[in-house]
Amino acid sequence: MTLRHHINFMPLLLGAIAVVAGLASAIAPVLSMAILAVAIVALAISLSPISALALMLCVAPLRTLITTESALQLPLDVGQIAFVVFVFVWWIHRIIRKQQAFHVTQSPLLIAVGAFTVAIGMTAFVAFSLQFWMTEWLKWVVVLATMILIMDLGRHRRWETIVGVLVASGITNALVGLYIFFGGSGADHLLINGQYFRAFGTFGQPNPFGGFLGLLVPIAVVMAWGYLMQGWQIWQATKKLAWGKLPFLLYYAGGAVVMLGGIVASWSRGAWLGFVVSMAVVAFCLPRKLWQSLLLSGSALTIVTGLWFGGLIPDSIQQRVLSSTEELFSFSDVRGVDITTSNYAIVERLAHWQAAMNMTQEHPWLGVGFGNYEVAYAQFQLINWDFPLGHAHNYYLNILAEAGIIGFLFYAGMWLCIVWVTWYGRQHPDVLMRSLVVGLMGSWAYLAFHSLLDNLYVNNVFLHLGVMLGLLALAYHQRNEIIQRGYYVTSE
Repeated sequence: MTLRHHINFMPLLLGAIAVVAGLASAIAPVLSMAILAVAIVALAISLSPISALALMLCVAPLRTLITTESALQLPLDVGQIAFVVFVFVWWIHRIIRKQQAFHVTQSPLLIAVGAFTVAIGMTAFVAFSLQFWMTEWLKWVVVLATMILIMDLGRHRRWETIVGVLVASGITNALVGLYIFFGGSGADHLLINGQYFRAFGTFGQPNPFGGFLGLLVPIAVVMAWGYLMQGWQIWQATKKLAWGKLPFLLYYAGGAVVMLGGIVASWSRGAWLGFVVSMAVVAFCLPRKLWQSLLLSGSALTIVTGLWFGGLIPDSIQQRVLSSTEELFSFSDVRGVDITTSNYAIVERLAHWQAAMNMTQEHPWLGVGFGNYEVAYAQFQLINWDFPLGHAHNYYLNILAEAGIIGFLFYAGMWLCIVWVTWYGRQHPDVLMRSLVVGLMGSWAYLAFHSLLDNLYVNNVFLHLGVMLGLLALAYHQRNEIIQRGYYVTSE
């Protein structure tokens, strides 16, 4: 079998390894993770840097699990260690293969993310705690570094394997979450209808777990579509069935089903609504022609509406979704609200929103320091809400409080650039790369919506974000090269 065949089937191999690693870590996190770490690191060094990348993406979300369950305190968290291993293996392989001098490919994405990183770096001068500032600021430095490495690793269609291991990390955590849902390590306070438990994977909490899966589901869904379309193109050209594409179609389709099951099991209203929003955006972006986009989006909306009003969606799910919209608009100021068991969760969230606004009013331009919401909370809290949740449970308010108006504007500008580059990449002539870009647009839509209710940059998810942005930068660079060669794909 040729090296090309090894590369093509690498997502399936690494996906299987990731699933085993995730399930083993849920049952015996300390011993199993130590053994698996040694085995996978050895495999990574012997195969390729992408294997080290798979290790990083699959074990990084174990941070919370290891911190809470392991008696052994590591000098760095598991994600930081895995990132160092990834960079080391990437560099060693460059030396072994005697590759040419490394250079950074220019990209508007690097400029946008870099500008935001510089902007939040300025908040060090006003930060309540430099330690907390440094911890959060370095995350975006790592995002930049990860983007650069992915742009280097993803050439020569290796990006297909990178997408495979990215989705594998979601499948792994979804399986752990489903194990919890059906009774494994379930907590009594997360009991649903007296029978199941809200799934939280390796995140410790259901909402960030659902958010993590929500970022990756659109990619899996559209990549499955991409392999289906690639097989259809082969059939049209040769009148032969492309059986070699079937394993990848099944992998992504099955992965999407598993992760969607994890989202449902998380019982997270934000994750459910975010998934609907992301799929609506995918439906609009997938066709090349506007009328097709409107037709597909309209059809999807009609189906969802029919299921909802036709009573085909379980009543428990309908009530939970309705309660989320009702609660969000119930109060404008919670200082005078009577706290009850039924409204406690929403009042607590809104109290943290108001605390964030208090921080912004006091420190409007540079905020209280990036990553310093929890540190500054005591000075801006509302009465009866003495304990900070770690963040404002609304990332837009959180960034406004921590980085001020300047940081917020750079954050908004960064994401406007990312969305523009993604829209630009929709016209990529390669059906798989185009599918990836459309899936990423769904991921950005999901992140934008769920950020209204939570902070998803937790538990090392920023590493996955760096990989996703690196893949997008690679797609943008490829399309520019195609245009320069004289092959232009119109919007038609």
